[in-house]
Amino acid sequence: MSADGRGKAVLRRLASASAMERILISFAALVLATLIGAVIVLVSGRVATCQTAATTLFGVGFCYDPLDVYLVLFNGALGQPFLLDSPGLFNPDWNPLSFGLAFTLKETTLLIFTGLSVAVAFRAGLFNIGTQGQLVLGGLATALFAVFVAPLLPGGVVGGLILIPLAVLVGAVVGGLYGAIPGALKAYSDANEVITTIMLNFIAAGIAKVLVSEFFRNPDSQVIETAPIPDWGTILPIAFPKGSDFSILALGFGLALVVGVWYLLERTSLGYDLRTSGEQPEAAEYGGVDAKRTTVVSMFLSGALGGIGGAIWVLMVIGNWLTDVPSLGFDGITVSILAGNNPFGIVPAALLFGTLKSGSLAVQFQTGVPKQLVGVLRGLIILFVAMPEFFRMLGTRFTTTQGREAVATDGGEPLSGGDDE
Repeated sequence: MSADGRGKAVLRRLASASAMERILISFAALVLATLIGAVIVLVSGRVATCQTAATTLFGVGFCYDPLDVYLVLFNGALGQPFLLDSPGLFNPDWNPLSFGLAFTLKETTLLIFTGLSVAVAFRAGLFNIGTQGQLVLGGLATALFAVFVAPLLPGGVVGGLILIPLAVLVGAVVGGLYGAIPGALKAYSDANEVITTIMLNFIAAGIAKVLVSEFFRNPDSQVIETAPIPDWGTILPIAFPKGSDFSILALGFGLALVVGVWYLLERTSLGYDLRTSGEQPEAAEYGGVDAKRTTVVSMFLSGALGGIGGAIWVLMVIGNWLTDVPSLGFDGITVSILAGNNPFGIVPAALLFGTLKSGSLAVQFQTGVPKQLVGVLRGLIILFVAMPEFFRMLGTRFTTTQGREAVATDGGEPLSGGDDE
């Protein structure tokens, strides 16, 4: 069999993999990434200079101990539940409501929204790289709405119950409308959504910066940011420390959206139209689905979820809007791929990202390993775990395309021979 034939066979096999096989593949990829990362840590530790070797193998000293690095990474992400000086022993002073675990859950919560945003577009056969721009404008709209409407409300718990849902809704609408722009360009002018969404990311950042710096800038600040939202108008933590920037209410809202998006995609006629348009566009159009309307609607929904992510970032983490917006929209692409565009898979995928990001900070502070090396370890794990799912999605597209071509060939040509001869 040629190399091309073997490659196609592998894609077909990945496309037909069961859920259990996909879990095992992801676990194997995680183990392989961990082993390769350990080798990189050892090599880096050999090149680096230090007073005392962290570990010794075969009589050779190394400045960094890979086992210690991984233990600190995952232990730090959970808020130090184990005593590293006595491996396997539980830390009696561990508090599950600590800053470490709160940071992990904060990142997880934000990535749930952006991961869902990308997943909805993927399921409709569209590649939305513009979630970042939709998040930026959705967050800005949320901040401006909250700042200008807050003085009109009574404040306190009652004011928060009115302001927060409305502010999130505004962020969703603005993000959705901005997402609908590349959807309309795709539907009515056949513009490639990958290119348009990338361009619109830069446009969103520019628009937001100009609006804030020229019209809505906080006069009491030296940086480009809006005025702060009153505390009662933000999503405050209930059990976690106030400075942790995480609220269990936001996580609960994210989990509710996961269920809602799954129900929309799997149990409604709109979801059926979205899925069939993404998997079998010709069959969908033949069945009466309005492909143009479906494209615009799917991008609106995708953008709305990105806008909600921006709203939660403003209301839970920052308390206003500023130009230094984290790249949550781009991370959401990898989260969605890792989850196989399954809404329920978004949660563990986002949790993995949150764990790696939170634990990376602990590694930098406790082991002295350079942040660049920690970034390499994070990237390795994400790359190795996401790539099998990416190739499975590619295989699914490949087999679907091959199937359509076979049907067209078999059904479109008259049979040779027969009574006419």
